[in-house]
Amino acid sequence: MNMSTPTTPSTLRIAFASFIGTAIEFYDFYIYAMAAALVIGQVFFPAEAPAAQSLNAFLTFGIAFLARPLGALLFGHFGDRVGRKVTLAASLLLMGVSTLLIGLLPGYAEWGVWAPIVLCVLRFGQGLGLGLGGEWGGAALLATEHAPEGRRAWFGMFPQLGPSVGFLLATLSFLGLSLWLTDAEFKAWGWRVPFIASALLVVVGLYVRFTLAETPAFAAVLAHKATHRLPLRALLKTHARAVLLGALAMGVCYNLFYTATVFCLSYGTGTLSIPRPVFLGMLCVAILAMTLATPLAAAWSDRIGRRPVILRGALAAILAGLLLAPALQSGSLLLVTAYLALLLFLMGVTFAPMGAFLPEQFPAAVRYSGAGLAYSLGGILGASVAPAISQALVQQGGLAWVGIYVSVMAGLSALAVLGLRARAG
Repeated sequence: MNMSTPTTPSTLRIAFASFIGTAIEFYDFYIYAMAAALVIGQVFFPAEAPAAQSLNAFLTFGIAFLARPLGALLFGHFGDRVGRKVTLAASLLLMGVSTLLIGLLPGYAEWGVWAPIVLCVLRFGQGLGLGLGGEWGGAALLATEHAPEGRRAWFGMFPQLGPSVGFLLATLSFLGLSLWLTDAEFKAWGWRVPFIASALLVVVGLYVRFTLAETPAFAAVLAHKATHRLPLRALLKTHARAVLLGALAMGVCYNLFYTATVFCLSYGTGTLSIPRPVFLGMLCVAILAMTLATPLAAAWSDRIGRRPVILRGALAAILAGLLLAPALQSGSLLLVTAYLALLLFLMGVTFAPMGAFLPEQFPAAVRYSGAGLAYSLGGILGASVAPAISQALVQQGGLAWVGIYVSVMAGLSALAVLGLRARAG
């Protein structure tokens, strides 16, 4: 697609279909991340151990990331066997049902120990359906496999816009509830509203997905009867290195995002005593930086290559990690907001080219499995335990160690990107 040429209706549908699923997916993940930072510990764990409530809430947050590789394997198998379209619809449905049930789940006061147990099961189901490999992998392929040569990163940018929009919707919903409800009302039932509202978004996403045809690249695989009976076996036999390096490459994206939006939210509202509505408003401003960076980085990577753009973002993230402690300890709301915007801008720079970069590492017959698995394993490395690790680091060693953690993750990702091919699949 050339930005100067007219956009056909079919291209609009492809762009919207690849965008809407990841927007819903990230909305669901973000509302849980915010709930974990603000209220999940109080609702689902015993009040006798307030210090453990936050840590337990962050651990339940990480469960979904542990389920992602399994979701990527499951949906990747069917995505590479029967097609992208049906598999995407199934992953979206499982994600939506799990999110809805979390919103309806009674707390510890009503169900006792069964409340956190069922919460963990539903959180696992949410991660399995999202896979962020099941959903993201299919959405990225839906976009890039329809893309003309030379515009693959631009097409791959549409699913990458999902995080910005999903996060903005999630943050605005929690901000509105924080402004309209008392703390008691928010804890009692208000936090559940965004989870229940997710069901409406899922219905829209399913409708859009079912109006699309199969992607040209996978249709060609079917026509030549080139599918694998066990795509995972074929993937690991010849592309295991690309999966592992792709997972490490994704680490910087995840770590930047969840440091800014989960750890900083918890630290800012707790230790720094910034009122919840104020900090949520700061995040709304900061996410605009990521929204701006996404199309800019995608277009830039179509011109100079995916790898140079990701590397420059990762190297900048190493420096940004060292600024974390001074920024958060400054006491200035303006400086804290600017720092959050910096982290999310760099997330957009490193994340946008990944929509094309990861799928390009694999041939079409195993591309769904490969891109999805690398993406999901990256979530474990960069996000699943990131808030819990940051919480432990700040308690044991101080805020500077959290910044060092961000820098180390960015450095590992940069090394992994150097080990991947500039263009492959």
